[in-house]
Amino acid sequence: MIDIRLPPSRPGQTIGLLGGSFDPPHEGHAHITREALKRFGLDRVWWLVSPGNPLKEHGPAPMARRMAAARKVMDHPRVDISDVEAQIDTRITARTLETLLQARPGVRFVWLMGADNLHQLHQWQDWQQIMETVPVGVLARPGTRTSARSSKAAKVYDSARLPGKRSHELVHHSAPAWCFINVPMSTLSSTQLRKAGHWPKSSEVDASPER
Repeated sequence: MIDIRLPPSRPGQTIGLLGGSFDPPHEGHAHITREALKRFGLDRVWWLVSPGNPLKEHGPAPMARRMAAARKVMDHPRVDISDVEAQIDTRITARTLETLLQARPGVRFVWLMGADNLHQLHQWQDWQQIMETVPVGVLARPGTRTSARSSKAAKVYDSARLPGKRSHELVHHSAPAWCFINVPMSTLSSTQLRKAGHWPKSSEVDASPER
């Protein structure tokens, strides 16, 4: 097992994992994180800031810049920001989960994603391994509810779906298990912020040193 730096945890905790480029992080990310803590009954959430999304053509802003911005956007006592994927040199979620389960065997992890990601999950490498490794919590985003519910992943794992009204039970189910919840959603997106010029390519952001 390689030596990696992870946020604090203890056996028995339930920790949600929200992965993404966070290019840039914004209040929409913070909103679904707070909803996930509440609706899935999680002890903590870790933001996993990815080196980059293999499905996107262009790379994101430098890791240090995105990590610093994430800490400013998501200043919450039960949320941690991690660069574990950069540490283990992977952009593949299935590999990330394998590493975390080996490093923290007593922790119950839940993979968190927006409904837009469920819609394209079948394009991810080893996507079925993800569904069969940890429970998955899906949070609705504007305009994505119908497409997500009719997605390939939703159809393949239809029998493993937990009703939204039982979302607090998700952490106690063994994979495959997933739950789709509707929450009041922000329409903000990283793509919109980049196009609007609020996240320039240059290093004009006031980034604090990484902790």
